[in-house]
Amino acid sequence: MSVDKETVVKIAKLSRIAINDAEAEAMVSELNGILGWVEQLGEVDVTGVAPMASVIANKTRMREDVVTYDLTGGGVTDKVLANAPAREGVFLACPR
Repeated sequence: MSVDKETVVKIAKLSRIAINDAEAEAMVSELNGILGWVEQLGEVDVTGVAPMASVIANKTRMREDVVTYDLTGGGVTDKVLANAPAREGVFLACPR
């Protein structure tokens, strides 16, 4: 794929980036160079390589899923909803 000056001007306009003719000419060679590198990446043989989200090995730190604070007992609900403008039972009421 190759980019010409008209394409650069159109991309700049769509991106709302103001460029003059000299900048557009410079961008033609830069964008063509970038696209050349991208085309080279397409030639790499990746058969047998698993997809990855990161280049470094990260492990998710897991913890037990345990309840550490119970909002339903001990009058905590009353304390939480004390400043609520309206409530229905143990729930905060809001207008429809």
